[in-house]
Amino acid sequence: MSTLKDIAFTQKKSISLLFASSIITGAMIILQAYFFVAVIDGVFLQGMSFSGVLPMLGGLLLALLARTILTYISGREGVQMAAKAKTDFRKKLLSKFSGNPVQNSLQGQSGQKVSVMMDAVDEIESYFSQYLPQVIQTAFIPLLILVVAFTQHVNTGIILIITAPFIPLFMIIIGMQTKKKSEEQLDKLASFSGKFLDTLQGLTTLKLFSRAKQQKEAIKKSSLGFRDATMEILKVAFTSSFMLELISMLSIGIVALELAIQLIIYKSISFFTAFFILVLVPEFYTSLKELGSSFHNSRSSMGAANKVAEELEETEQIIPWGNKTLSENSPPAISLRGVAYSYGEDQFSLINIDTIIPPYNQIAIVGQTGSGKSTLLHLIAGLITPSEGKVIINNNSLMTDYQEQDWFNHLSYISQHPYIFSGSIAENIAIGGKTDASRTSIEKAAEKAGIAEMIHSLENGYDTQVGEAGRGLSGGEKQRVAIARAFLKKPSIILFDEPTTGLDLYTEKILQDSINELSQNSTVVTVAHRLHTIKNADKILFLENGRLISEGTHKELIKSIATYRDMVSIQQGGTPE
Repeated sequence: MSTLKDIAFTQKKSISLLFASSIITGAMIILQAYFFVAVIDGVFLQGMSFSGVLPMLGGLLLALLARTILTYISGREGVQMAAKAKTDFRKKLLSKFSGNPVQNSLQGQSGQKVSVMMDAVDEIESYFSQYLPQVIQTAFIPLLILVVAFTQHVNTGIILIITAPFIPLFMIIIGMQTKKKSEEQLDKLASFSGKFLDTLQGLTTLKLFSRAKQQKEAIKKSSLGFRDATMEILKVAFTSSFMLELISMLSIGIVALELAIQLIIYKSISFFTAFFILVLVPEFYTSLKELGSSFHNSRSSMGAANKVAEELEETEQIIPWGNKTLSENSPPAISLRGVAYSYGEDQFSLINIDTIIPPYNQIAIVGQTGSGKSTLLHLIAGLITPSEGKVIINNNSLMTDYQEQDWFNHLSYISQHPYIFSGSIAENIAIGGKTDASRTSIEKAAEKAGIAEMIHSLENGYDTQVGEAGRGLSGGEKQRVAIARAFLKKPSIILFDEPTTGLDLYTEKILQDSINELSQNSTVVTVAHRLHTIKNADKILFLENGRLISEGTHKELIKSIATYRDMVSIQQGGTPE
């Protein structure tokens, strides 16, 4: 990613305006000092009348007005540059997050990503709105004042040259520490944001297991860590401000002492010259001091920019998708060849899965809890990449030959807990469509999913608002919204992850009827444990401890696999059939 300076100088119009504004501002500062001293000298030493100093008062007023306008222009351009830079950063982050392969999107904490997109990007603003305009001003204003000082009094110019470097030297020393601490603060903030969001999303679970108090302490600890990191930055900022003020005051004092000696003892300069220089010198150090203060902010901005750059440049090691597309006419043939997947050393592993899923078939994946059913479904869906073997679609590798977007256009994945977004029921169903869906098609999909009657009973019908994660809908209603999405999408492959778990028999029957209708034009793969969900399947894959023990119809497995027979026997109360 380009540096902040490179990004800033792409906005050539604003940079040119800042340069011009700084040069004219420097000239106005000198004119302001000149007219101010001329008025004082004219009234108190020359005995001039009010009418005599009126032109000089007018010049002073114009200089002040011009300086005010130029300061406003400079600040406005800085803010506009910051706004454009932040917009560009957020567009890049949003493009990365939305354009990521699904596997990448599943990684990391949502709160941490939000923190980078919002807080880290906001932190960049001070570089453009404060630091850069001040750098450009400091490049001209002190130089112009230094030239005037040498022309009026050489000794003052020498003192300015000797004392001025102490400010940038101190800026560099403090700035390096500030950048480091700013990065630490952003790390703490991202960690705190991620933990806080995760806790909010899982608050019900925490309460049910009486773990809310422990999690509260974890959040408190994370919050205190962020507080401590913030206080460290403030401590550096206060130290920096104190030292800049001290250096400026001592330097101005030295110049004032030298001028007093020359004016009173040696009488080598006039009152006008001494006063004129004494008015200009604080402006010289003020410009350097403001640069020092904004330099502190720029270090924080650069630390934030590094975090944004790390997020933009971060890539996960996954197999890239290809460029082939699937036919729209019929479901593809799916086969798994030596497929394996491991969650890590000494963790669960799926081992050497070989099977074929013909088009238009209903396939059931069964097994005890922890046997690898959902993992196998995720591999078929392309949500995770096999550590060994390949998922083959129409004689081509899923992960290396096909376009990710095209694959997911042909696929519907319905989990146990479908995600319902904050919005209307119609909007949530419309998410399933490949293109913008009409209200008529949304209503037809809802009818096929068996949820239309419930929706019509609501006061606002399809425009009824539901909360984030489906607050206000039951588990069965969420499932039926997900089924409606599938009817709207008309996919050629439908994957169900235990869709009827925890549902009452009436709702389960509605869902089963919907699944049967969907299967008429699609290949359906279902992870299930209830007998009536699987007994009519064309093929059943029976898993045990991550291995495919056997496959076949219900009757075939009853006869040949004792563990399958035992599982069915438990469900039927001891009478397997």
